Amino acid sequence: MKTPSKKKITKKKTKKAVTPTSQVSARIKPLSALTDEALKSYFASLNGHKPGDLYQLVIGEVERPLLKAVLAYTKGNQSRAAEILGINRGTLRKKLKSYELVGD
Repeated sequence: MKTPSKKKITKKKTKKAVTPTSQVSARIKPLSALTDEALKSYFASLNGHKPGDLYQLVIGEVERPLLKAVLAYTKGNQSRAAEILGINRGTLRKKLKSYELVGD
C-alpha cells in the first residue's frame, strides 16, 4: 500500500513592495519648474485681465506650507525652525501669527 505523499510546502514568491518614495522620486520636479508651470497656468487663466499683487500671492502660497513643514520637522521648536529658515525668531513668530499657525 502506498503512503500518501507529502506535498512540498513552498513559500510564495511575492513581488517586491514599491515604496512611495521610489514612486515619487521618478516624478519629482524642482520647485522652480513647478512654480514656472503654476505661473504659466495662472497667466493663462486670467483671460486678458491684469494680474494684481502677484508677488504677495506667490509668497503667501509658498511661505505658509514652508513654515508648517519646518515647524513639523523641528517638532514645534521655533528657535530651531528660525535657525533652519535663516530668519530671526521674532520674525518667525510674526509670520506664524499672520498665517494663523501659532499653536499648530
